[in-house]
Amino acid sequence: MIIRRHQAGGTASEAHYSDCGHYRYLLTRRWGAGDVLLYILLNPSTATEERNDPTIERCERRARALGFDGFAVANLFAWRATRPEDLKCAPEPVGPENEAALLAAAAGAGMILCGWGLHGAFLGRGALVAEALRARGHPLCHLGLTKSGAPRHPLYVPYAQPPQPWR
Repeated sequence: MIIRRHQAGGTASEAHYSDCGHYRYLLTRRWGAGDVLLYILLNPSTATEERNDPTIERCERRARALGFDGFAVANLFAWRATRPEDLKCAPEPVGPENEAALLAAAAGAGMILCGWGLHGAFLGRGALVAEALRARGHPLCHLGLTKSGAPRHPLYVPYAQPPQPWR
């Protein structure tokens, strides 16, 4: 695993990549020593340890507004892609180290906010990950549910919407 770090403007960032670079297992931003908000989303896109993409920018704003001292992003699938269609064509979209990264991130989170949207049904990953986390005693939250019951992606939810328990 390759871990890359970056520090700028009082924020320490870290990204965990596979040796081949096709997978990103975890992305973190910390600006304090307190609790971290863990987002579990669909898959990583273009954000790195140095640069936010629109989703990560929105995740950071929400984490700060909710009073967290940092956030982390793990995903149902670790394959880096900008479109769900590309993800679905990947030979191994989950990634060999993704389960361990998800569980480790969840163990250190002050809150787990799920937001993978309807594409989380691919390979049954949304249900599998939610069940694995609940079985380990982790309460899950969401920002609203789709008609099919999937947790909405934070990019498409207003900041005024507070996290809600997901039972």
